[in-house]
Amino acid sequence: NEAFAAYAQDGDSAALLTTLRIVARVKGISHIAAEVGMSRQGLQKALSAKGNPRLDNVNLIMRAMGYQLRPQRLENTVV
Repeated sequence: NEAFAAYAQDGDSAALLTTLRIVARVKGISHIAAEVGMSRQGLQKALSAKGNPRLDNVNLIMRAMGYQLRPQRLENTVV
């Protein structure tokens, strides 16, 4: 949650991907890669600081980690 909050504030996608890479390592990169249908190297590349994964891949990776993307209304915004 903190990583996504920081990303929402500053848009630093490299930091967000680094956080996801750390979580993937903890949960097992090979396991996560197999679950989302990617190679281990492909997952590592997608989550590297220079990675630029598609949104659907980020969603698949996060679901495999046990998380989900969810919109949250920003405070003090006018629709």
